[in-house]
Amino acid sequence: MGVLHARKRRQTLYCRRTPARGQFSPFARKPRQHGGTMKPTAKQMKQTGFTLIEMMVSVTIFVILSGAMFGLLDLSQKRNQTEAQLLDTFQEARLGLDQIVREASDAGFPPANHFTVLPAVGGYVQSPVAWSPNYPLVVCAVGATCTTPGPFDVIFEEDYDGTGVVRWVRYQLQGTTLMRGVTPKVAGDPDAPTLAVLAPYILNVMNNATAAQIAAIKLNYPGMFPGGNAVPIFNYTYDPPLGAAGCISTLFSPCNIRDVGVTLIVQSPQRDTTNQQLRLVELNGRGRRSNPNK
Repeated sequence: MGVLHARKRRQTLYCRRTPARGQFSPFARKPRQHGGTMKPTAKQMKQTGFTLIEMMVSVTIFVILSGAMFGLLDLSQKRNQTEAQLLDTFQEARLGLDQIVREASDAGFPPANHFTVLPAVGGYVQSPVAWSPNYPLVVCAVGATCTTPGPFDVIFEEDYDGTGVVRWVRYQLQGTTLMRGVTPKVAGDPDAPTLAVLAPYILNVMNNATAAQIAAIKLNYPGMFPGGNAVPIFNYTYDPPLGAAGCISTLFSPCNIRDVGVTLIVQSPQRDTTNQQLRLVELNGRGRRSNPNK
């Protein structure tokens, strides 16, 4: 037979069949047919977190809530500021009203009938409410011939601290500022001495506001300023004339003023920050004189 050639017997391999050890696999280059042990593909793990849309929605909600929160905080601060200003205005007006009522009640002390021998002119009261012009020689009628007292001007005459010194205490509205001045009583007319010592006492007093200001106020406070007219700060009630000579015999004489009604309409310096409306308070008081006319 010739040279014997040792032939290796080849075994036919089929797809999905693993070759025996030392055998060649014609399918080694095909996927999953390399002849080795098959290994399972690594399983992908599901990633946790937000998608882009979820993140955008979350940010949008956060921005809306934050805006609402800071908006409420800003509104609260503005409201607090407005209420604080109104409270300050109310407190200033209340303290001023208390002072005026107290001095109206103490007016006329000490009267002339407390003395058997009259002291110097600065030691006793000639009239609970002084007047101008021609004080104290020629009495005037309130609302007619008196320049003071009037609806926005009054001069009390009294020893309010018990020191034995009688003083003139004057209140006068100038524009929107209620002025106050105190000076020892001297002989003659009180107008010039008291004008010289007047100083601001209560600010933003709107009792004698202009027609335009009154119209703006009535939009929010229709009950204020009846008829669109100014509201007097001082209203007077009188004892009837007694028929005696002198000051107390004249109708509507300053000597016969018994009660002084006080009305203060005070406006906050700034409008309401939430609705831009005017803020005002109206305070009322009454002082009743307990001392005699003279």
